[in-house]
Amino acid sequence: MTIDSRAAWRELAEGNDRFIEGRPQHPNQDARRREEVAGAQAPIAALLGCSDSRVAAEVLFDRGLGDLFVVRNAGQVASASAVASIEYAVAVLGVPLVVVLAHDSCGAVRAAVDAALPDAPPLPPLIAAHIAGIAPAVERAGTDAEAVGGAHLEAVGGAHLEGTVAALLQSSELIAAAVADGSVDVVGAEYRLAEGRVHRRFALSDAAPAAQA
Repeated sequence: MTIDSRAAWRELAEGNDRFIEGRPQHPNQDARRREEVAGAQAPIAALLGCSDSRVAAEVLFDRGLGDLFVVRNAGQVASASAVASIEYAVAVLGVPLVVVLAHDSCGAVRAAVDAALPDAPPLPPLIAAHIAGIAPAVERAGTDAEAVGGAHLEAVGGAHLEGTVAALLQSSELIAAAVADGSVDVVGAEYRLAEGRVHRRFALSDAAPAAQA
């Protein structure tokens, strides 16, 4: 089945509606589907999201086996391995849509904010290296200790979402070329933990007058 980015996002949004309303269909989760995708996969979208245990993409979007190519790490950082995985989804699997999914109350974002405060205790080296990918968003939002709170963390999270999308394009000529030729769209979205809603914040196709996501 051939699907474009707008149809792919529509399917995800409809699944999220079902999740919020408590009427999930749990599609493509039976033995028949397991057998169908055993030999090959054709996901409708790739997703770069946070490893947070409360942000499981297939649950939030009410999808099943073979539907989503999901890459997760703490804070949805565009690390080398994450970018390479998204490249695979674009170049080999032919996904028309890449979703970068942030969420509120993100521990990685909070860690990056706390690490920038004066006299912050040192983090374990690997954690520090990982959240360095969030540091530019912290710098853009400011590091005033008195400003650290819900609104400040939300501002950092929003800046980091934009930064992650930008990093995907800057790090990968392959992804950038696919976006440029219109074969792939990238959507930046945010999941609200208590609400259950995935809010679409922007899409790269928004810059094109004729494109609608």
